[in-house]
Amino acid sequence: MFTGIIQTVGRIARIEPRGGDVRLAVDTAALDLSDVQLGDSIAVSGVCLTAVTLEPRGFSADVSNETLSLTTLGKLKAGDPVNLEKALRLADRLGGHLVSGHVDGLGKVVSVTPDGRSQRWTFEVPAALSRYIAAKGSVCIDGTSLTVNEVAGHRFGVNLIPHTVEHTAFHARRPGDAVNIEVDVVARYVERLLSSGEAPRLDEAFLKQHGFA
Repeated sequence: MFTGIIQTVGRIARIEPRGGDVRLAVDTAALDLSDVQLGDSIAVSGVCLTAVTLEPRGFSADVSNETLSLTTLGKLKAGDPVNLEKALRLADRLGGHLVSGHVDGLGKVVSVTPDGRSQRWTFEVPAALSRYIAAKGSVCIDGTSLTVNEVAGHRFGVNLIPHTVEHTAFHARRPGDAVNIEVDVVARYVERLLSSGEAPRLDEAFLKQHGFA
């Protein structure tokens, strides 16, 4: 699990074809890997990858064709910036929201407009994902935990403060670019409960029992 709080921006060092899929070598820049072991998970622009080699300033991970086709990793080239976050430890602060690193689909940057010192970004997602996105809810974009400002159809907006733009790969994104989208895991479980007919009925007795009425 991850928090969606980006720890550093790394870069793709090498992309090596390996029997039909690829091995991705990542330069992790200032990210401290002293507590990372082989087999540990690292989120690369929101995609959970397993470290199969470790170097003083980087790691490599094998990426399947499935992941390449369903995320932006398949479009990366050497030198491209990527958001990086090590896996969450139980003692860590949860500064964003719970993120699995399992990308639900691709979205697209629609527009970027100034809003004071911040920037207002609009994204578009497929219909299959838009139903999980709610105003003031959480969404993970390229591994970054963000709060949704508003939703209109298949589009939604977020506000990025200068720190977020400067310390993530968003500074390299432009309208039309694809981004990795992971919806809030809570939204998926709520839908599952409702569709199965097993969700608890929030009647008056239930609310009183739990101090809500």
